[in-house]
Amino acid sequence: MLFTVNHLEGIKSGKISLAFRKWKNQGVNAGSRINTAIGIIEITSMTECDREHITTADANQAGFSDLDRMLSLLDKFSEGTIYKMGVRYVSEDPRIKLREQTDVTDQELEELLDKLKRLDMASNQGKWTIKILKAIQENPLLRAADLAVKVKKEKEWLKLNVRKLKNLGLTVSHEPGYTLSPLGGYLLEKVGAEK
Repeated sequence: MLFTVNHLEGIKSGKISLAFRKWKNQGVNAGSRINTAIGIIEITSMTECDREHITTADANQAGFSDLDRMLSLLDKFSEGTIYKMGVRYVSEDPRIKLREQTDVTDQELEELLDKLKRLDMASNQGKWTIKILKAIQENPLLRAADLAVKVKKEKEWLKLNVRKLKNLGLTVSHEPGYTLSPLGGYLLEKVGAEK
């Protein structure tokens, strides 16, 4: 579930407490927590909603000064059900603290390498984790579509799997592209030193 940076900042400050989405299949549930660029957001409530029952006050609570503007964004999706969701900021993203680490013990480094090996073994693409980390290191901030071409993978595959690396604290997402986190750089340095 995506939010603009402005909407995320509004949720974090408490100015935005609602979100509206139009989905064919419900994307989240009440109680779901979502990692975002500014931290963890919680879906506090979730109800189906008819377009004609959305008010100007609802639009304002969703970060829009104009109801028609918000409705026009929902109307871009011809099919689906409109969902009205309560949203709130929970906390900083724990991955941020994780990715800033470079003083990891040998045991922590081994555990991280074991997690990468498990990702490699679970993939039908073979060993990909270190290759993707190196590609990001060599091509910082390159758009996902262009990086996918360089590594000879589909864009959606790349985005999904870079997210797995991000969850381990190894990469940072940007607009556009990715960079290695300090932890990701440290890991590659250690892997290179071992060869």
